[in-house]
Amino acid sequence: MSAFSRLTPLIQSLPATIPFVGPEAIERQRGRTIAARIGANESGFGPANSVLLAMQQAAGETWKYADPENYDLKQALAGHLGTSPANIAIGEGIDGLLGQIVRLVIEPGMPVVTSFGAYPTFNYHVAGHGGRLVTVPYVDDREDLDGLLAAVKRENAPLVYFANPDNPMGSWWPADRIVEFASALPETTLLILDEAYSETAPPESIPTIGSLIDKPNVVRTRTFSKAYGLAGSRVGYALATPGTAAAFDKIRNHFGMNRVGVAAAIAALADQHYLRQVIARITASRDRISAIARDNGLTPLPSATNFVAIDCGRDATHARAIVDRLMSDHGVFIRMPGVAPLNRCIRVSTGPEAEMNLLEAALPDVLGSLAAST
Repeated sequence: MSAFSRLTPLIQSLPATIPFVGPEAIERQRGRTIAARIGANESGFGPANSVLLAMQQAAGETWKYADPENYDLKQALAGHLGTSPANIAIGEGIDGLLGQIVRLVIEPGMPVVTSFGAYPTFNYHVAGHGGRLVTVPYVDDREDLDGLLAAVKRENAPLVYFANPDNPMGSWWPADRIVEFASALPETTLLILDEAYSETAPPESIPTIGSLIDKPNVVRTRTFSKAYGLAGSRVGYALATPGTAAAFDKIRNHFGMNRVGVAAAIAALADQHYLRQVIARITASRDRISAIARDNGLTPLPSATNFVAIDCGRDATHARAIVDRLMSDHGVFIRMPGVAPLNRCIRVSTGPEAEMNLLEAALPDVLGSLAAST
């Protein structure tokens, strides 16, 4: 298939990469409907009824563009977080914000530091803007803060990415260590502190808003996709100093937010009672996943997220076989980390009891079949 001949040299040099193959694509490829969608770290518990009502009410006005200044959402977030609206930038989920941050900072050839095996969509954006990835291995299934700092200083990197809690392993660092790491970075290095899973993390792992809000070289990214159950609405936000937050206005899509999604996010913030209920259900589901893993001779890793990484005890080939057979034989969709040694694991998202029941029934059958075939 031919392509337009005057694509930029950078774009022509890049492969047609998809950071994640979506479950819908897997259904089309396999010709099988997913019975348990527990692989994309979505919230199968869904949003609150109050949020669904707000979305229904907003749907009638979907012919209107959303407010390009995102005034009401910024006000709601500022009140919830105890900061100023000027400290907040709104974007189309964390994925959209990551692309904007890379665009703000990176020119072709510049080094960008991240962990080897961390969130691949960030790497996708770095490649798309011509950055040069510099990766640091995980240590004991946790991102290596000392290693990241050393790489930043060695490379004089203008950008470093670190997620707390982490995806894909679910691990975390205490808040004081993160503040220490941020303070040790050169002022010329921008830290992306990805806090997509902040609502499900232990409180002592999340730095207070005030501890980092005055650092111009720190951007904290958060989302409504996980605990709030709004992954399909694509609403995320960044926390930064007013000057850094204002920089997003130079490049963002000013009509990028959808009106129904914004209404959903505002309503979700207002229903903290439901959020507490969901977090309790996520915690219970994590425990259930861990118990299922142990019952089958596998080792669940500690998790501060809405998923559990499970050490399958062998290698990537074995883990991939488990992922594939769960889907092909039982319609159970899960994922796995992409690089060694993390890819000895599978990763299972939390979800409703019915989906946990399917996993509990399917996993021993898959492991038994694999054992019989070796």
